[in-house]
Amino acid sequence: MSLSVALNTARSSLLTTATQIAVSGANTSGALDPSYSRKIARSVTTGDGSVRIVTISRAADAQLYYRMLDATSRAAASQAKLDGLDRLHQTVGDTEDARSPAARLGKLLDSLNLYANAPQDRVLAGQVLSDASALVTTLNDAANTVAATRQEADAEIARSVERLNDLLSQFEELNRAVVKGTATGADVTDLLDKRDGVLALISEEIGVNVVTRENNDMVLYTDGGVTLFETSARKVEFTPTLVYGATTIGSQVFIDGVPVTGTTTMPLRSGRIVGLMEVRDVVAVTYQNQLDEIARAIIDIFDTGTAAGGLFTQVGLPPAGTLRPGLAADIRINPAYDPDQGGSLDELRDGDTNPTGDNSYSERLFLLIDRFNASRTFDAVAGIAVTGSLADFSASSVGWLEARRTSADTDAAYQETVLARASDALSTATGVNLDDELALQLQLERSYSAASRLIAVIDEMLRSLLEAVR
Repeated sequence: MSLSVALNTARSSLLTTATQIAVSGANTSGALDPSYSRKIARSVTTGDGSVRIVTISRAADAQLYYRMLDATSRAAASQAKLDGLDRLHQTVGDTEDARSPAARLGKLLDSLNLYANAPQDRVLAGQVLSDASALVTTLNDAANTVAATRQEADAEIARSVERLNDLLSQFEELNRAVVKGTATGADVTDLLDKRDGVLALISEEIGVNVVTRENNDMVLYTDGGVTLFETSARKVEFTPTLVYGATTIGSQVFIDGVPVTGTTTMPLRSGRIVGLMEVRDVVAVTYQNQLDEIARAIIDIFDTGTAAGGLFTQVGLPPAGTLRPGLAADIRINPAYDPDQGGSLDELRDGDTNPTGDNSYSERLFLLIDRFNASRTFDAVAGIAVTGSLADFSASSVGWLEARRTSADTDAAYQETVLARASDALSTATGVNLDDELALQLQLERSYSAASRLIAVIDEMLRSLLEAVR
C-alpha cells in the first residue's frame, strides 16, 4: 500500500469515526427523551480500502410503536372516565356518609318514627323538618354536581379538540418535511422522531390507525375508520355547551363533517375524548336519572292528598314509574310545613285528618312511614332495580356508582400497566441504552486516536521522504 493510499484510508477512517462519535453523542443527549430513537451511522469499506458513512438510520419497530399508540389511547379513555366518576363519588358519598341521599333518607325515616311515637313533641316535629330540608339540600347539591361534572367534561372535550387540531397542524408540517427529505435523500431521522412524538400525543386524544406510504408518508385514520390525515389534516369540530341542566343534550365531535361520537356508524373507540363523552352522556346522565327518581318517590310518599300538599313539593309530579328529568334539582320544602316561611309544623302530623287538633294523633305519621317502606315502581332508565322500597333504591344507586367507579379504577390501573409495558418494550427496542452507548464511545475514541496516530506517522514518513529527495 502506498503512503498516499494509506493516508486516504486513515483520513476516511478518522472522518467516519468522528461522525459515529457525533451520532453516539446525540444518542446520549436524547436518552431521556421518550420520543427519541437510537441513531445508527452505517459505514461501508470501498474498493480502495477507505471507509465512509453511507446512511444514518434510526432504530424502529413499527409493531411495538403501534401497540404503544393503542395502549396510550385506551389508558387516556379509562383515566378520563375514572376522573368523572371520582368527582361524582367524592361529592355524593356512600351509604355510611351523612352527605349521601341514602343516608339522608335513613335519617329522615328515623326522625319520622320518633315523631310518630311522640306526636305531641314539637322538637321531634322540627327534627323531621330539619332532616327533610337536609335531604332536599343533598338532592339539589348532587344534581348540581352532576350538571357541573357534565359541563366540565364538555369543556374538556372542547380543549381536547382544540389541542387535537393544533397537533394535526404540527403533524402535517412534519410529515411534509419527512416526505420531502426522504425523496431527496436527506437525513430525516430527527424529523421522524418528532413526527412520532406528535402522533403519540394525538393518540392520547383519540384512537388512531396508521398507514405508511412511499417516502415515509403517513395517513392517519381514527380507530373507527374516519380519515384524520391524508396529505393534509382534517378539521375536527366541536361546539361546547356552556350550561348543563338535566335535559341538556351536548353536541358531538365531527371530523371533516363526519360524526365520530354519539350514535354514529364510525364512532371513536378509544382516546380521552371517548372517556369524556361517556362521563358526559352516559354515566352522569344515568346517575342524574337515579337522583330524579329518588326525588319523585319522596315527593309521592309525603303527598297524601291534603289541601296544603305534601312536605316536599314540585309542580307537575309525573305518575309512578315515570322519570321527570331535573326533579332532584327542583325539589323544595313546601312552605306550608315550614314555620320560617309562614307554615306550621302541625301540618305534617294533622293534615286534613285531625280536625280536633289532638296532640296525640299519629295515624297520618304512621301512614307516611308505611308509604316510605312500601315497594314502588321506578323508571328503568335509572339503570337499577325497577321495583323496591325507596331505601333499597337509594342504596342501590350508591352501590351502582361505587361499582362503576371501582370498575373504572381497575380498568385505568390495568391500562396504565399495559401502556407502561408497551412503552418499555418500545424503549428497549428503539431507545438508547446509556451503558452500551458509553461503551461504544470509548471504542470509537480509541479508533479515532489510532487513526490520528496513523496519520501522524504517515505525515512523518512523507516528511522524511521529501527531505531525502531534496
